[in-house]
This record gives sequence, C-alpha cells and structure tokens, in this order.
Amino acid sequence: MNLSLCTISFRHHLHSMKELAEWAQSKNFQGIELWGIHAKHLKDTSLYNKDWLASYNLYTSMISDYLPLHLKDKDLLRATKELSGLGHNWGTQKLRTFAGQSGSASIRSEDRQSIVAKLKLICQELEKEDQFLLLETHPNTLTDTVPSTLQLLEEVDHPALRINFDVLHIWESGADPIEALVKLNPFVMHFHFKNITSRSKLDVFSPNNVYAAAGSRDGMTPLFEGILDYSGFIHKAVTMTEVEASLEWFGGNVKEVLEQDAKRISLLTKQMNKLYVS
Repeated sequence: MNLSLCTISFRHHLHSMKELAEWAQSKNFQGIELWGIHAKHLKDTSLYNKDWLASYNLYTSMISDYLPLHLKDKDLLRATKELSGLGHNWGTQKLRTFAGQSGSASIRSEDRQSIVAKLKLICQELEKEDQFLLLETHPNTLTDTVPSTLQLLEEVDHPALRINFDVLHIWESGADPIEALVKLNPFVMHFHFKNITSRSKLDVFSPNNVYAAAGSRDGMTPLFEGILDYSGFIHKAVTMTEVEASLEWFGGNVKEVLEQDAKRISLLTKQMNKLYVS
C-alpha cells in the first residue's frame, strides 16, 4: 500500500514545496498528491519536477484539479493540455477532476449528455499522452451514487476514464464502501481517506466551507476516530486491489493528524502482512 499526503491540506499554511517534501520523507509517506493550483504555480520554477521529488524518495501520486467542463471544447482542450503537461513534469499518469456540478438525480438529460461528450473529449486527449482522467466520487456531481458512476463509465466508454474512490463520499451516498468497491474495482486507480464524527456533520465538507480559511472544521476527525471503520475497509481493500491512497485532511493540526494517521496505517499494514505470512 502506498500512502500520500495532499498538498491541499496545507492550503492555508505558509510552507514551501521543499519543506513539504522533507516532512513527507521524514514521516515515511511514499507520495505527494499535488493540488492543481499548486502545480500550476510551481510550473515556472524549473527546480520542481519528478526528478527533484524522487531525490526525497517520493513520487507524485496524482494531480487533483478541476477541469472546466462548462467551457467550449477548445477552451476545455487547452486546460486539459495544460494539466497533462503538469502531469508529465511531475511524473504522474493520474489527473483528477469532478463530473460536473449537478447531482445525478437533478441534472437534465441534455446536460448529462453534454458532460459525457466533454469527458470523452478529455479522455481522447489524455489517451494520446498515456494518462488517465480520474473522476472523484463526490456529492452534487454525476458520481454522487454508485449506480450513476457505473452509468457514466458506460456512457463515456473510454479506457482512459477511471475513478478516484473517496471512501467517505461513497458512504455518504448511502452505499456500503466495500460493496461499492466490488462494483467499481476495475476502474479504481486511487483512494481518498478521510473521516467524520457523524453523518449530521457532513456539510463540513461542502466546497464553500472546506476551502474557506474561516470555515467550520466541526466534525472532522482523525482517520481511525470517526464513524467510518477504516481498519475494516483497509483490511478488505488490500485483498481486492493494489491500494494507492491519499490522506485528505482539511482540519487543524495538519502535521500532527497526518503523522498520527500515517503511523496507524503503517502499523495496520504491518500486522496484516504478518497475518498473511503466517
């Protein structure tokens, strides 16, 4: 199992990329998931790239961005090519985005068809670059439920389209994460791990709140202290697929929480390895 930290966790902190890489290396992370805007701001600095990151024994697990599906094709292609270039610079095939900004139950048929066409266009471009488009399972998008996600994968029908499996948001949809993984497993290339104290607190992850420096963090909790059983999920997941996951922490005490969660995951996987060997 490979574990990454997300640079988005440090969105309200004054840390250089060098400081984050040094810290990630010291805490035995294997990778870094780059927030798209961070990658864009670093692109004019030739020092920062996949080789530089490899000098810290780290790799870029994914670049997480927001491709503008609402724009005209030529503008969407321009944004896609820019993101693709960032992926090459950082040595990752995985480029994440969201499947629109409307939930599957409320979107009009013609708007869904438009998103499908846009996703096909992106995938055709990324296939030429040997890269993948990962749609994140997320509320208020076309991947807000497992059935809609499977339908969208079938509609786009392109080998470059994959899934970033956000365990909490899968659970938020009402699905059992393990059952969902069984259905989506052929398409899953990455996982996001985060937790919450109760279902009533899920609004804390709404974009308008979570990206705001003064937003509420009430309900955010370390990975193994929330309502979701991550010990059980990880045990099952690693028997089904090769797990590459990012700790997506949006709360306070960032370094302390990430270090604690990473240690717990490392201990859990070591225990599992001993069990399988015996």
